[in-house]
Amino acid sequence: MQFHHHGYVSTDPRVQPAAGYGIDRATALPDEVDVLIVGTGPAGMITAAQLAQFPDVNVRIIERRAERLAIGQADGIQARSVETFQAFGFAEAITAEAYWITEMAFWTPDPEDPSRIVKTSSPLDDPAGISEFKHLIVNQARVLDYFAEAARNAAGRVEPDFGWEFQGLEVTDEGEYPVVVQLAGTAHEQEGTQRTIRAKYVVGADGARSGVRRSIGCTLAGQSANHAWGVMDVLAVTDFPDIRTKCAIQSAAGSILLIPREGGYLFRMYVDLGEVPEDSDGAVRRTPIDEIIRKANDIMAPYTVEVKNVAWSSVYEVGHRITDRFDDVLPEDRGTRAPRVFITGDACHTHSAKAGQGMNVSMQDGFNIGWKLGHVLDGRAPESLLDTYSGERQVVAQNLIDFDKEWSTLMAKPASEFENPQAVSDFYTATAEFPAGFMTQYDRSQIVGDTTHQALASGFPIGKRFKSALAARVADTNPLHLGHQHTADGRYRLYVFADAAKPAEASATRDLAEWLQSSPDSPIAVHTPAGRDTSALFDIKVIYQHGHHDVVLTDVPEAFKPIVGEFELVNLENVFGVVEGSDIFEERGISRDGAIVVVRPDQYVAAVLPLTATDELAAYFRGALLPAGE
Repeated sequence: MQFHHHGYVSTDPRVQPAAGYGIDRATALPDEVDVLIVGTGPAGMITAAQLAQFPDVNVRIIERRAERLAIGQADGIQARSVETFQAFGFAEAITAEAYWITEMAFWTPDPEDPSRIVKTSSPLDDPAGISEFKHLIVNQARVLDYFAEAARNAAGRVEPDFGWEFQGLEVTDEGEYPVVVQLAGTAHEQEGTQRTIRAKYVVGADGARSGVRRSIGCTLAGQSANHAWGVMDVLAVTDFPDIRTKCAIQSAAGSILLIPREGGYLFRMYVDLGEVPEDSDGAVRRTPIDEIIRKANDIMAPYTVEVKNVAWSSVYEVGHRITDRFDDVLPEDRGTRAPRVFITGDACHTHSAKAGQGMNVSMQDGFNIGWKLGHVLDGRAPESLLDTYSGERQVVAQNLIDFDKEWSTLMAKPASEFENPQAVSDFYTATAEFPAGFMTQYDRSQIVGDTTHQALASGFPIGKRFKSALAARVADTNPLHLGHQHTADGRYRLYVFADAAKPAEASATRDLAEWLQSSPDSPIAVHTPAGRDTSALFDIKVIYQHGHHDVVLTDVPEAFKPIVGEFELVNLENVFGVVEGSDIFEERGISRDGAIVVVRPDQYVAAVLPLTATDELAAYFRGALLPAGE
C-alpha cells in the first residue's frame, strides 16, 4: 500500500481522498447517472467497488431491501475470488474470519454393511498448489460488507441507495442519457413513490428473477434436473467425526454435501430430497425443516445430528439455465451499436449451489464489466470495448453450467449405482482447477492478443489470469507475490521481465525503458492525459534476473521509477529481482531473453511480447485505449 505521496496521512490509509463525484456526494438519487447498478448482490457490489475507483463517473447502486443483507445463501469462496479480494484490499481480513477448506472427506456405504457409512478418502483441496490463497467458506453477507467498504473508501465514495425497486426500462436514442429507468420506492421516505431516472448504462445484478433481464427481452433457457435438495445452516450436536471437515456423504438413503461454516460451530448441509415429479407443482419446496433434518439423519446413519438451532434453510430444485446474450444488443445488431444494458450473475446464469460457483462467477462478471465501463466513461477506451463483455462472460457461464451438470448429477446419483465407489472423489480431484476459478481463458479480441510470442512466458497463458509468483522488491528487500501488487485501480499492468543484463548495462531492457519514457509512440505518451502522472494509466514493473542485492536502484532506468504527485516524488517500489530458491523466471517459464507481459485491469493476461516489440506493444494499446484527449 502506498500513501503519503500527496502529503502526510495520519488517518486510515485505506480511505482514499475523495474526488469527482465523491466530493460532497449527493445523498438523494439524482435524475441522471452515468451507470445505474440494480441489485447489491456480489456482482453488483464488485461492479460498484470497481467503478468507485473512477471518481469522475457518476455511479449509483440501488437495492429494493431497506438495508444490508443479513444472511445470504452463498458461502463458498474459491481461490480466484480471494485473489480478487486481494486487489480490492480485503483478502487478509476476510481470510482471517473465514473457514478454510484444506481437505475434503468422502463417505460412502460400508461394503460390509451398506446401512452404515465409512470414510473412504480425504484428498487435499488443492493438491497441485494452483494458488497461494485459501479456499474459504464465509457468508455472502460479509463479502458484500467488504465490497461496500471498498466502494465507500474509494475516491468515488459509492454507497447503496436502499429502498428502491427496479420496475422497468427503455433504451431510447435520445440524448446523453438514453436509458430511461422506472423505479418504485419500497422503504424509508420514498416508500410508495414512483421515480424515473435516466442513465447512460444500466447493469442488472438483480438475481435469477431479474427485471432488467426481462426488460431487454432475454430469457433463461435450459432445463431442470428434477432433483430437489434441502439446505440448512444449523447449530447442532453430533457424533459424526468429520463435522468440521467439508464432506460428500453418499449412503443408501441419499446424499449430503456438508460444509462447515466460519466461527467454529455453524455448518451447512445440502440434503438430498430425491427426484421431483414433473407434475408436482413445486410441492417439494414446502418440505418442512423437520423432514429435512430427519432425512439427514437417515443418510448419516449410524451417526446422528441433533439440531439445536436453524439459522437459515431453504429447498430448491437443481436447474441449469443461461441467457443467449448478456447485454441488450440483438445478434443481428451486434457491431452496429454499443450495448447500453448489461446483466450479470444469476440474472444471466443459474445452476446448483453445490459446486460453490455462483457467487464466484458472478463477481468475475462484475469485475469484467466494471473496469470496462470505467474505461469508456473516463474517456480511456472506445465504446466498442463494451461489446467484449457478453462475448467473454457467456462462454465462462456455459462452461460452468456444463461442469455443474456433471458434478450435481454425480452428487445426486444413488450410491448403489456407482461401479467405482471413488468416482465422486476422483472427479473432485481431477477437476479441482475448474471450480477454483483458474480455467477461464478469454479468446483473442480487441483486448486479448494472439499467442505468437507465448513461448516467451509459457507460465502466463494469454487470456488466463496472471498467476502470481514471488519476486524480491529491491527498495526494501521484501519477497512479495508480484500479483498481489495488482490493485483494482483500473490500470493496465506491464511486467517487464528483463534480459540477463544488469540495470546499468546496455540491453534490450534499457532500450525498452528509453522508448517507454521518451518516444512519442509510447503508450504513456499516446494515452496519458495531460497533467496526469506517467503511471496514471499504466503500472510498469521490471523484474531483473538477479537477486535484489545485485540490482542498484540508481542504475535502473527512469521508466521503472515513475514520478508521482504534486511533490514529484519517485516511486521506487516497481523494481524487483528474483528470490533465492524461487526464481520467477524458472517457475513461470519466462525466457532468459526477457519478455513483456501485459495484464488487464481485471488481472487477465492480455499479451506476451518480446522486449524489442515496441511496435506491437503500441498497436495493442491503440486497440484497447483511446489517444489522450479524444
